[in-house]
Amino acid sequence: MAKKVCVLLSGCGVFDGSEIHESVATLLALSKAGAEYTLVAPDRDQHHVINHLDGSEMNETRNIRVEAARIARGNVLATADVSVDDFDALFLPGGFGAAKNFCSFAFEGANASIEADIQHLIQSFHNANKPIGAVCIAPAVLALCLGKGTLTIGSDPATAEALEKLGATHTVCPVTEMVIDLEHNLVTAPAYMEDAPIHQVAEGIEKAVNAVLSLCT
Repeated sequence: MAKKVCVLLSGCGVFDGSEIHESVATLLALSKAGAEYTLVAPDRDQHHVINHLDGSEMNETRNIRVEAARIARGNVLATADVSVDDFDALFLPGGFGAAKNFCSFAFEGANASIEADIQHLIQSFHNANKPIGAVCIAPAVLALCLGKGTLTIGSDPATAEALEKLGATHTVCPVTEMVIDLEHNLVTAPAYMEDAPIHQVAEGIEKAVNAVLSLCT
């Protein structure tokens, strides 16, 4: 029977939502592995909107779920409607939206707070002993939520220090690899936390996806 994976998106676009390349690489790897996936996102406004041409903040609001539908080709479940019983695993692509729309890590680092629905979703999968994967900056959300685990965000010292202040243990990892924490059922990979070409980012994500699927019971 195909494994069912809940893929949590934070919008659409690297600077204010889910990183599109990482999201597509995740879905491609899941499809290649024969897994089924459902895309989910919070149904609320994102923290802010960034002009991806010049990096400036735009004077408008956008809904996280509506933006995530761009990646999902229209079908996105609201996080409030997710039941952990319907899935075998949870996976979080990266992008600054994970650190801006799921929590305030992008602005407050180790002093960040996390949104209640994201806390509930991640904690529910963890409490059910179902594997959780996260790439790029998204492992920071796991550290903030769980306060434990061996994780990687690649090799950035400042971000690694913030993760460890949250209670996680950071492991340096090259972009084409991933880190498995068997004790806590977590899999993480650096993705675009490293300055790397897309094929290397996709290689690491595919390994992370396959590791998550191998941990499903």
